[in-house]
Amino acid sequence: MDIRHGLLGLHKALIVAEQLTYERINGRVGSTGQLLQLVLNDPWFTWLHPLSQMVIRVDELLDDDMDPTTVEVEHLLAEVRALIRPSEEGDGFERSYYEALQRAPDVIFAHVEVKKILMKVAA
Repeated sequence: MDIRHGLLGLHKALIVAEQLTYERINGRVGSTGQLLQLVLNDPWFTWLHPLSQMVIRVDELLDDDMDPTTVEVEHLLAEVRALIRPSEEGDGFERSYYEALQRAPDVIFAHVEVKKILMKVAA
């Protein structure tokens, strides 16, 4: 499913953007393992958890023994559309997502890619 690859690319771009900002304030992250622990446990990265959970949901839908139904796919895509809606006035994920889009070109590119995929599957 293309949306999985798009979400993974967006997730990675957001983690890299957050890592750069985190490192400016807190010093270098020493390893990938340390970064993973930060993403999972540090409050700095907590706002990324809804996107992480969305990737897991896509994986679960694809890993199911039976093919997902059209309704299941449409429901999931609607949730993705709702999730990746940045908002300057919002809070939580939507606000942090908006801020990441303002400072990280790779996040913009990944966001556009996901939006393209969503438009393609809606057609």
